[in-house]
Amino acid sequence: MIEAVKFWNEPNNKSHWAFEIDPEWEIFGNMVRIAAEAVKAENPGILRVLGGISPIDPHFIKKLEKHGALENLDAVAVHGFPLDWNLWQIHEWPDKIAEIEAVTNLPVWVTEVGISSFGAEEVQEFGLRRTAELLMGRVDRAHWYSLYDLPRTWEATTRHREAEGSSYYRHFHMGLLREDGTPKLALKHFSDYTPEFGICQWFHFEDHRLDAAVDWLRKLGVKRLRTGLSWADWLRPDADKWFDHVMKKLEEFDLTVTFCFTPESRGIQPHHTSPPQKVEEFADFCVTMMRRYA
Repeated sequence: MIEAVKFWNEPNNKSHWAFEIDPEWEIFGNMVRIAAEAVKAENPGILRVLGGISPIDPHFIKKLEKHGALENLDAVAVHGFPLDWNLWQIHEWPDKIAEIEAVTNLPVWVTEVGISSFGAEEVQEFGLRRTAELLMGRVDRAHWYSLYDLPRTWEATTRHREAEGSSYYRHFHMGLLREDGTPKLALKHFSDYTPEFGICQWFHFEDHRLDAAVDWLRKLGVKRLRTGLSWADWLRPDADKWFDHVMKKLEEFDLTVTFCFTPESRGIQPHHTSPPQKVEEFADFCVTMMRRYA
């Protein structure tokens, strides 16, 4: 069942929101405010969460508060990858959470935290265990990213590819399972932390991994799952059938569902990271998903 909805994903990440169009995040703040109001009116029992920020930046939270974006939210979310991309160490997790708590009264969730096995699986194994020690009991929700490695034939959501060097390729090694579904070293520890620890797993349109993922989530004792429903995908042919199929498969889990990604035809620019031409259309999509799945 849907427990919570998140509005967008990493909006302050240059790869996820066209900040050159919206440098003060005024459009984004307005979009979240209107969408949160609409979801609250449709189903006030569903928790409403700000899309997880990356980097963890208290100034961004203060800016959104000024735009009124936090008025109808129940929590704010952060994402962190200290052994791969962030310029801080893994043991600083409590301090990073405290930085956000200092600027808002809303609870802080960690809806993506992960360690790549790009350099060595032992690094990921250590990272999982240390992350769980630091976050369990410190935040209401923590979701490990991710169950599966990203298939190498796909593209990571980034603008820089080869220019990023190993930073780009680390995207493909964040799973507890390899692309072919075989376990990595860290997998054997994950059930030590469930059901309190959740997993974040995105499913692409007509994703072939869905059934196997559900089986693994059951084996691992996962109760809380974070995934996404893409506004851009909703405009594909037969999208309703795929969305219905996904949500039926996942109905046994407590779901945090992220709504994000602008259809090319609805963006100021024809790209999924673009702010929409009309922010009310994003709110309409959120309400449609509520009526259909909540």
